[in-house]
Amino acid sequence: MQTESPPILLTFGLSDPTSATGVQADLLTFASMGGYGVSVLTGYSSQDSRACDDVQPIDPDWIADQARMLLEDMPVAAFKVGSAVNAENVAAIAEIVADYDETPLVVSPDFGLAGDHLLSADELREATASLLVPQASVLVVSPASAIALAQTITENENLSLDEAVTILLENGCEFVLVSDGNAPQFTHTLYSDGGVVREDAWDRPPHNVAGAMDTLAAAVTAMLANGLAVPEAVREAQEYLQQVLENAFRPGMGRHFPDRFFWARTEETEQDGNTPEA
Repeated sequence: MQTESPPILLTFGLSDPTSATGVQADLLTFASMGGYGVSVLTGYSSQDSRACDDVQPIDPDWIADQARMLLEDMPVAAFKVGSAVNAENVAAIAEIVADYDETPLVVSPDFGLAGDHLLSADELREATASLLVPQASVLVVSPASAIALAQTITENENLSLDEAVTILLENGCEFVLVSDGNAPQFTHTLYSDGGVVREDAWDRPPHNVAGAMDTLAAAVTAMLANGLAVPEAVREAQEYLQQVLENAFRPGMGRHFPDRFFWARTEETEQDGNTPEA
């Protein structure tokens, strides 16, 4: 008897050799939440737990070739787009996902890695706002990224967060999930064209943890692939993220990393007859 495949999720993003962020982090989250992850690289990074020293983008034609081969072979239940690295790569990804407009698309852009050796961060934001945001089922962003994306659409440099979210929704995005890690509490606010759908606040993790936004967006993607509606997918993803952050560990001399398989170690401890540490 053939075993049924778990939901297949395709992530576009940067390779992070530490697995704290990027494609490797997405694959860990997908697996932890019952999905099977496949990946298309947009670039390679040189980094450790302390810092990222360099990023090398992948040719957009290679991105298209990687994705087309996977999509012609496997039924993908949901897409996630993380760091596209440059505007050319955004264009390649946008063309691909446009052919699968019934498949949920979670977009969580990272504008912090564009440097002098790449196309400018402004061009990356403009391409993301014009090509990916209109196709997104859920846009997962920080308050600063939401405003930066909306500014490229309106050229208004004095937008509030609410104004920015309204502009992004009017530009075609179905939902915007704003994750604010700088608030007194860790807050996540989900917006639709009807206004705030849900707003949740969580205790801040005690450490500086890498990859929180990647984890949240990947968890939302996994839940959408499992058939949940967006509000429920966002709630489940937040609960997972909070556990991941509370169980973060420090493997090197820099930031803590999310423990995306915290539940496996908790089960092992309970089976040994010991009480898990708080």
